[in-house]
Amino acid sequence: MTEPQLIQGRWFSSDDLALLERWRREHPEWSRYRLSRELAQHWNWRTPSGQLRDMAARHFLGKLQQRGLLSLPAANPKGGRQPAQWPSPPSPPPEPIEQPLAQLRPLGLEWVSPRSRAARELSATLAHYHYLGWRGPVGPHLAYRVTDRHGRLLAVVVFVAAALQLAERDRFIGWSAAQRQARLAQVVQNSRFLLLPWVRVRHLASHVLAAVTARLRADWIERYQQPVVLVETFVQCDRFAGTCYRAANWLSAGRTAGRGRGDRYHQRAQPSKDIYLYPLVRDWRACLCA
Repeated sequence: MTEPQLIQGRWFSSDDLALLERWRREHPEWSRYRLSRELAQHWNWRTPSGQLRDMAARHFLGKLQQRGLLSLPAANPKGGRQPAQWPSPPSPPPEPIEQPLAQLRPLGLEWVSPRSRAARELSATLAHYHYLGWRGPVGPHLAYRVTDRHGRLLAVVVFVAAALQLAERDRFIGWSAAQRQARLAQVVQNSRFLLLPWVRVRHLASHVLAAVTARLRADWIERYQQPVVLVETFVQCDRFAGTCYRAANWLSAGRTAGRGRGDRYHQRAQPSKDIYLYPLVRDWRACLCA
């Protein structure tokens, strides 16, 4: 490797590769877990709250191996992150929930603590009922459960770190590559929004979006000590019209090219998705492009 490569939002050089190869030679007993922690510590790769980003480093090392740049230790089938032990998802009620929104209010909006029983229940719900499934988040995230006045679960909303690069979004924002790399942490992604299949309440979806975005910035700062100014989401064109996002005043920012993350060779065709953005502050573009 002669030229630096941009991998997972970081520039990776021949010097970095030489360091990893030296570690592999001098410490053949190191597992992938140990190697990723050493790399995260070497780069001081941490979340805004100071937590070591060893999982992000492990994904980074995996991408190096996919590109043929580095040979990693064999994966330990009993090591690393274990499969989540989730409870059973909620069962449909005897009758659909179809009352007018006014009869269900006030709605409860609860930020779910990671690794709590409520978090496991939400994971089971998403895995069972969301069309994309759910394997659990990696890195910074916030999950919310939405209930009606009777305590019945109506919806689940999850926010995670933003996409590293997205041509249409980046053009809409107007930032440079250097500005994106420096300020991407100020953008988060609404990666899952699920109304339970038996919930059929007009205007509920846009009402939930408005309620959760009203408190997202404060909750993210409390959880990660990192201000966020913009939210992104993707709506699969052949399945959904994006009506609730438009009704909640999200901005249409174009459409994806139908490629997945890490599609370096243009071979991972995926459905095109409409891109929507929601500013959390008035001067969001100035914050990101300063």
